[in-house]
Amino acid sequence: MSSTFVNEMLLKAKVLGKSVVYPDAADTRSIEAAAFLAKEGIARPILTGNPNAIQKVAEENNLSLEGIQIIDTENNEWLGEFAELLYEKRKEKGMTLEQAVETVKNPLYFAGLMLDTGKTDVVVGGNVSSTGDILRASIHTVGVAPGISIVSSYFLMVFPDKIYCFADCAVNPNPNAEQLADIAISSARNFQSVTGIEPAIGMLSFSTNGSADHDDVDKVRTATQFVREKAPELAVDGEMQFDAAIIPAIGQRKFPGSKVAGNVNVMVFPDLDAGNIGYKITQRLGGAEAVGPFVQGLKKPYCDLSRGASVEDMISVAAINILMA
Repeated sequence: MSSTFVNEMLLKAKVLGKSVVYPDAADTRSIEAAAFLAKEGIARPILTGNPNAIQKVAEENNLSLEGIQIIDTENNEWLGEFAELLYEKRKEKGMTLEQAVETVKNPLYFAGLMLDTGKTDVVVGGNVSSTGDILRASIHTVGVAPGISIVSSYFLMVFPDKIYCFADCAVNPNPNAEQLADIAISSARNFQSVTGIEPAIGMLSFSTNGSADHDDVDKVRTATQFVREKAPELAVDGEMQFDAAIIPAIGQRKFPGSKVAGNVNVMVFPDLDAGNIGYKITQRLGGAEAVGPFVQGLKKPYCDLSRGASVEDMISVAAINILMA
């Protein structure tokens, strides 16, 4: 792997002995990623789907399946158990048992129910399936974490001497104050789980500490208070501008007395416009390595890749999700 940071994450994941499912399995990248995990002993890789289709892709591309478990989702001893479980989860939404029986044969749902029942530790999909399909399958099977109102995402922005968490940069266009608070809480907890670094949360805005009045600023102020009430153990302040968040002298001048201003490492953007633009500027002009996005807010880690994901992306995302688990 080319990244020092990713290699560190792989070493951390390796000692945990977890398993990873790739449900978009009839794809050369899934097979190559699974083969790497198996060869290096980083995790126990599982491919779910049609074994014949997976075998065909492997043979046509001269790829080894050694050390990789393949699970047939249409002929499996867990189908009855999974159908009953999915039916119980979704019957109030109108799903019938017959629909559940067919739905669980879909590798995305089968993998999610493996995760929900503890038969695997991490699911990494999206290299073939759409984000919408991944999010639906994950929410319908694993479900949202207790106390969290929204599924969101974060990136790790890696510099040679510093790592930041940016959220939400990929999922929610315009979260309300409660949702923004939950994005902050999820991001801080995952940042600490993955990096071991104590999180310092900055709730970002075009205003710092009351320098402007606007409905958008009020949302961020309210979200900050929600974070303090729901997770009092976390260090958070807001609203604050980006320069006040990362430059100590500016932080103390604009936000005197703040415990985090100038030293923020978890950046919570007020909406998806700001988050998406912010991480891409940091990556393309600032030279940061953008690792992610990682889906968060679920009970267990079910990750959505870009359909343009590389094999290296699929390996690094698996490792980081193992640490989130």
